[in-house]
Amino acid sequence: MDVTGKTVVVAGLGVSGRSVAEVLRGRAGRVITVDEKRPEADVRSFDDIDWTDVDLVMSSPVFNPRTSFIREAERRGIPVVSEVEIAWWLRVPTASTGDRAGWIGITGTNGKTSTTEMTSEILGACGLDAPAVGNIGKAVSHAAVDPRHDVLCVELSSFQLHFTDSLALDCAAITNIAADHLDWHGGMENYAADKARVFHGVRRALVYNADDERVSRLAHDARTEPSCRFVGFTLGAPQSGQIGVRDGWIVDRSGVAGGPVGEPVPLAEVASLTHLCEPDGGVYPHLLADGMTALALALGYGADRVRAVEALRGFTPGGHRIQTVAVAGRGETAIRFVDDSKATNAHAAAASLASFHPGSVVWIAGGLAKGARFEDLVRSRRSVIRAVVVIGVDQAPMEEALRSEAPDIPVTVIDPTENASVMRRAVDAAGEYARGGDVVLMAPACASMDQFVSYADRGDQFAAESMRWVNAHGF
Repeated sequence: MDVTGKTVVVAGLGVSGRSVAEVLRGRAGRVITVDEKRPEADVRSFDDIDWTDVDLVMSSPVFNPRTSFIREAERRGIPVVSEVEIAWWLRVPTASTGDRAGWIGITGTNGKTSTTEMTSEILGACGLDAPAVGNIGKAVSHAAVDPRHDVLCVELSSFQLHFTDSLALDCAAITNIAADHLDWHGGMENYAADKARVFHGVRRALVYNADDERVSRLAHDARTEPSCRFVGFTLGAPQSGQIGVRDGWIVDRSGVAGGPVGEPVPLAEVASLTHLCEPDGGVYPHLLADGMTALALALGYGADRVRAVEALRGFTPGGHRIQTVAVAGRGETAIRFVDDSKATNAHAAAASLASFHPGSVVWIAGGLAKGARFEDLVRSRRSVIRAVVVIGVDQAPMEEALRSEAPDIPVTVIDPTENASVMRRAVDAAGEYARGGDVVLMAPACASMDQFVSYADRGDQFAAESMRWVNAHGF
């Protein structure tokens, strides 16, 4: 859509709403901002919108498709779109080439942020201005109208994709799909279908999780440009058309690294990717998967193979993603405190727990459950867990899962009152369980907003309290 002269309603003045409103001013005919909680909004109630001359609605991800103003707009035949859709319409030629910037889109239930950051870093090492944008970094609407950028590495949520129809990305990936945000989407099939929008019309490389049956099916069904290469990534030995791990090496058999499809091209020894590995040399499987996805995306876009691999070797994951924040002792008898506060759902927590040895984890879990159940998580990872400390206001779902699936594992439940001291009490309880060689892992499987400002705040408090515990115990 050409927004020139159009009246656009911007619903919600969060990060995406504020950004798109600024970008549209001077491009659209009129911009009307609506937010019930922001005094700077043009309209404070959706009931006060005069729909007569409205041409377009940009909806914030906070509003699900069944929200009354969205249904009213649709009843009137007014398109409802995301910030991403508007950014795609408004993208400008780059200063370096005169062509529009390339777009690489990454979605999935977990691993989006790490994969997006890795892809950005790899392309940056290859000489491109390739910021990580969308849910991280600069808002995508501002990035799309900045001519300095050669390519945008866009983290895409299912909320954004639901109201996005026109994307035809250069490269796209789905990292995995597991139950999340089902209340917003109205069920698993709707959620997966919204994720699959990232694959529509891909031109260069479609990268998919070959170990995930649902993602593989979505990739198989995708309608792409004839020039598009399909690359499946796997933590096992790769088949033809895949990138995976064989004999301790990342090996490409998809052709994306420059060899014929089916022929193995060794790319990197896994042990050399030190930031994706545990201190004892073991690998974090989910970070390795993210790394292979980023490598496939960057190579699919045209990155230099040698520079791409070197950039991946140097990549350091962002904060609150399986990060060692304190160590008590030395060597094999040390107790490590690991912050994975970004594991805000069961799928992410399962991946985090899978990184550690049987019986070695004192697990800090719980928070805002968002209607989720944890029986499958506890059942599948009980062999790793030696003890559990449950935090959060919404404790019943986690307690019920532990009672039914791991009744023999000791559990301490932290009194949810007095938010200011909850993390101190949780770390102290975990420390009582921990012994030499153990990991105190905070991978809560829940959102943080019941007792913390954000998952970052939760992780920061865990790191501070872990250091306090280590120092208090003479290490």
